[in-house]
Amino acid sequence: MKNRIFMYLFLFSVLLIVFQYVNSKNIIDKYEKDIQTFKANIAELEQKSNELEEQNFELNHFSINGNEDALTFFEDKGYNTEELIPAIVDGLYSMNNYKGEDHPIVPYVSMTDSKMVINKVRILNHKWIIADFTDTENWGEIFVNYEIDENNELKYKLVEYFMYPMNY
Repeated sequence: MKNRIFMYLFLFSVLLIVFQYVNSKNIIDKYEKDIQTFKANIAELEQKSNELEEQNFELNHFSINGNEDALTFFEDKGYNTEELIPAIVDGLYSMNNYKGEDHPIVPYVSMTDSKMVINKVRILNHKWIIADFTDTENWGEIFVNYEIDENNELKYKLVEYFMYPMNY
């Protein structure tokens, strides 16, 4: 009887070891598959990240934030660019608060019930700004020169403009 108990214990132990081996192998195979999937995802995300960095670099090329010469121009004149650049943008946005139908810098009158307003502004360098405007249905863009006069006041001058054709 004692031999049978040892034989059953031995068989049970062998079955337990085989079960543990198969279970561990399946777990390791699953982890290896997950690792390969994650490595592929990481490589894809790194590629997308590099593409976005390149795209961001290209988009910032025509921006005062990436233009050291333009920033140096203002710094040489004694201006704090961290305060000046937002003031230039705010100056254009403040033109959106106007009375009547004529916008101070946008050469078009609204063809809807809403006012013509400037939406987005990009300072290109120490002289030029590009901005878009809308009255919620019609869209266009303006090209503006700006300068700071001897009284430290910002002066804006409309250079070029256009409105996209209406699609009805």
